[in-house]
Amino acid sequence: MLPGRHPHGTGSVAAVKIRARLLVGSLLVAAVVSVALGYAIARMGDDSSGSSEPVASLDNSGVIPQPPSIETNAVVGGDPLPDVDVQTLNGDDVSVRGLIGQPMVINIWSSNCVPCKKELPDFAAAHLIYGDDVRFVGIDYLPPSEREESFARGKGVQYELLYDANGEFITAMGLFAYPVTLFVSADGIVIKQSGQLDEQQLTELIESELL
Repeated sequence: MLPGRHPHGTGSVAAVKIRARLLVGSLLVAAVVSVALGYAIARMGDDSSGSSEPVASLDNSGVIPQPPSIETNAVVGGDPLPDVDVQTLNGDDVSVRGLIGQPMVINIWSSNCVPCKKELPDFAAAHLIYGDDVRFVGIDYLPPSEREESFARGKGVQYELLYDANGEFITAMGLFAYPVTLFVSADGIVIKQSGQLDEQQLTELIESELL
C-alpha cells in the first residue's frame, strides 16, 4: 500500500456519498407522499360528512359555500310572517301574508340541498294526512324553474310550490341554513321553527303546534 493512501480507496468514499444522497431523496419522497395521502383522507372526510344537518346556503353568485349551522338562523318563534312577495313558477308575485287563513307548514328548500331532498317525501306523506286541515307550502330559495318543480313532484309533493326568487322572504326571516320549516298559526304567527324533519317528527309537531 502506498504511503497516505486510504486502505479502501476512493471508490468506497464515492459509494458512501451516493448512498447518503439516495437516503435523503427517499426521505423527501416519503414526506411528499405522506402529505398527499393526508390531504386525500381529509378530502374524503369532508365529502362523506353526514347530511342530517340543515346545510345548504346560497351566496350571491349562486354557489353553495361551506354550510353554516342551523344556529345561524334567526329565532322567529312568535313573529308574524313578513309582508313580502314570493313567486309562482310563472314568475307571478304572491303575497306571503295572503297565504294566511289556516294553520300552515312552510318548508324552505331547494334541490341542491341534500337534507332538503331527503325530507321531501316525508312532507309529501304528511300532506296526504293533514292536507285538509293544514296548508302546506314549499318555498324554494332558488329562482323559479321547471327543474325544481319536477324534482319536487318526483318526490311525491302535491302541495303548492313557490319561489323566493329575490330572496326577500329568507332575508326578512333571517334564514341562512336549510332546510327550514315554519309552523304558522291561522292568524299568521310563526309558532315554531325547525331544521330537517322526518315524517314522525313532522306529524308530531303538526299535532302539538297546529292542531
